[in-house]
Amino acid sequence: MAKILVRVYSWESPKLYSSETEVAKGERVIVATDYANELGIVEEANAGTHEEPAGRILRMATSRDREVFEQYETQKEELIPLCKAEVKKLGLEMKVIDARISLDGKQVIFVFTADGRVDFRELVKILSKEFKKTIRMQQIGSRDEARKLGGFGICGRKLCCAMSKGNIQSISTDMARVQQISHRGTERISGLCGRLMCCLAYEAQQYQEMLDGMPEPYSIVHTKEGKGTVIEVNGITQEIKVKLDKGQYINIKKEDIK
Repeated sequence: MAKILVRVYSWESPKLYSSETEVAKGERVIVATDYANELGIVEEANAGTHEEPAGRILRMATSRDREVFEQYETQKEELIPLCKAEVKKLGLEMKVIDARISLDGKQVIFVFTADGRVDFRELVKILSKEFKKTIRMQQIGSRDEARKLGGFGICGRKLCCAMSKGNIQSISTDMARVQQISHRGTERISGLCGRLMCCLAYEAQQYQEMLDGMPEPYSIVHTKEGKGTVIEVNGITQEIKVKLDKGQYINIKKEDIK
């Protein structure tokens, strides 16, 4: 049984599904999700991973499935402004960014971002009455929103989150600290989503290994030249810049610390 990477929702990472039939990249398939059977696009056939599938591919999508899907994709563009209008009326602190009508037409998923928890129970009541469908609200993070929208970073390359096939890795301030760029300020190390750049994770482990055994900046060390304060640590060159108590600056290796 093959493991197939399938993208179902634009705001989520592709997920693994098992398949008893052979499929190719780019083909449309019907998969079983937690709430309904949905149409998805194959992003990778025969994915080589030990991860367990999230579900299974039920069958190949028919021409009728594709027609219904495209019809609902058009209809959702009418639903989103109506949902936004109700959000504004209720004064909810949330940003509606997408919607999806299930393939059976019985439910609508509205996707939104918010800084905190939102009580959208009244909103769901209004929308379900207006659209005559089951309404589900799904909150996503700003990174997921950036992945959905796409774009280019300050490096000139496509956003890392948009190119990533799997789940977006958690990015921490420790990754910036170990690479000694946290002093640049959050504005310079944050991406379009306003969060820390995903690329901070690429070399964090290597920097951590290079800094193993090196003293922390502003710590006190003893050298052949006397006691001093660590001003700068360079993991790549394995050099430490020290300001001695007598005012002199020296560059030493970590093995020179007494």
